[in-house]
Amino acid sequence: MHITNDIKPITYLKAKAADLLDQINDTHRPVIITQNGEPRAVLQDPKSYEEMRNALGLLKMLAIGEEDIRKGNLRSQDEIFNDLENRLKKPS
Repeated sequence: MHITNDIKPITYLKAKAADLLDQINDTHRPVIITQNGEPRAVLQDPKSYEEMRNALGLLKMLAIGEEDIRKGNLRSQDEIFNDLENRLKKPS
């Protein structure tokens, strides 16, 4: 993050919204918007936002898997494949 370029007061957003959107989409870095000197919002380009959401989804799945391992909720690969094969063989 480039602090001087990536933190802007809300007055800057109001006055130069188009310029700020160009900066965000060109650099793919989020910009923190402040109000009364306090951070109040983050602006981010859509592609980076989508990538972040996808990464968080994967991390969530990993955390769920690790929790299952800790709890002993495990099945062998053979069990899984046998179940899948049996489900695919059943007539609909």
